Amino acid sequence: MASEKKNTFLAEFKAFIARGNVMDMAVGVIIGGAFSNITTSLINDIVMPLLGILTGSMSFASLEVNIGPAVIAYGNFIQSVLNFLVMAFVVFCLVRTINRFHRKKETAPAAPPAPPEPSNEEKLLTEIRDLLKERR
Repeated sequence: MASEKKNTFLAEFKAFIARGNVMDMAVGVIIGGAFSNITTSLINDIVMPLLGILTGSMSFASLEVNIGPAVIAYGNFIQSVLNFLVMAFVVFCLVRTINRFHRKKETAPAAPPAPPEPSNEEKLLTEIRDLLKERR
């Protein structure tokens, strides 16, 4: 019984892994991790020093409050929030661009097919109807 559950579980797991969506997700996670390094560098090396100039501090990372033996590094939190916002904005721009490409690929809906040619019987009935209308 336990062996059957194990085989079923493994078979389901293999089917799950073999799906294309899972592989796409794995690639996305790997690329996202690498992209995270880029945005972290952008925030830490470009945005934060510029904000530091405006605030009179070298960087937000050095902002902290000491409460007894505890050190509350709220500057790191600000950097993390900005990092998230930049990452979310870039992902939004990428998804928006990809969606535009998908919309362009979609073709306009095809015109409905022309109605089929009426049969000889329908043509004859139409002529009879028209003749009867003329008599009235």
